[in-house]
Amino acid sequence: MSIGEQFGRLKESATDLGYRAGWAGVRHAPDGLARAAFDRIGGYAGRRHGGPEQLRRNLARVVGTTREQVPDDLVADAMRSYARYWYEAFRLPAQDLAETAATVDVPAPDRARLDAALSRGKGVILSLPHTGNWDMAGVWLVQNRASFATVAERLRPESLFNRFVEYRESLGFEIFPLSGGEQPPFGQLAARLREGKIVCLLGERDLARHGVPVTFFGEKTRMPAGSARLAIETGAALLPVHHWFTDAPGSMIGCGEEIDVSVGVEAATQALADAFAANIAAHPADWHMLQPLWESDWTDRQRARIVGDA
Repeated sequence: MSIGEQFGRLKESATDLGYRAGWAGVRHAPDGLARAAFDRIGGYAGRRHGGPEQLRRNLARVVGTTREQVPDDLVADAMRSYARYWYEAFRLPAQDLAETAATVDVPAPDRARLDAALSRGKGVILSLPHTGNWDMAGVWLVQNRASFATVAERLRPESLFNRFVEYRESLGFEIFPLSGGEQPPFGQLAARLREGKIVCLLGERDLARHGVPVTFFGEKTRMPAGSARLAIETGAALLPVHHWFTDAPGSMIGCGEEIDVSVGVEAATQALADAFAANIAAHPADWHMLQPLWESDWTDRQRARIVGDA
């Protein structure tokens, strides 16, 4: 085994240990003290050296300015929001999920929109970006409507992937691996939709050959095609969803108008991107996108892979 491989395995083991410590420790800590500690850590990370560079570049697109003109307070708030996501994720397995779901508010028109789609009996696809705490949104859905199926990206080491799967299954989610499973998840998700069930998918980043080119905040990127393709193939309703934080421990879910998929995969995915953009612009601090997203930010390696796969 090379030194590089040894270092990689050591890094994976350390990552797994860190997550294990988070789930083991945070759930037993006093809520007020632990929440305040994560808030301070997030604020510090957001202000140290101007905060994460890629986050600042991403937020510049959202607020329509240069990276230098992005308010420092917005970057700090974004990192506090990201820290809150991890705090809640580590704490969720030990909480009363019914009580936790009660902290989430869904406006009556949005509930009615979801229920109308469900009443058609053809299944519903809820597509959302990486905002707020998508696991908390899932808890509300399980406790107030029904369980749902989703996919999990395979992580390394395998023990960490298994830990995340167990965590989300403990919340009532049905998890299919994005890769490496007994069969590709598309068919399994389609089967659930044909049973009239719910599928939830994160939907604003797919830097691979299957990604659909879209314009997002005025620049080119790619987003997953799966939501639109599933809706077209099964007849399920496709609804854009957004989760954002209010005063702790509260949060909100917005459920948008159904996306018209009769226009095809590309146009439907663009319509989904437009819905995401409107919601992210309304709550920019709760968008947890710390990785390159737009074409102009892709690394040479990403660009070569995407162009080569096209």
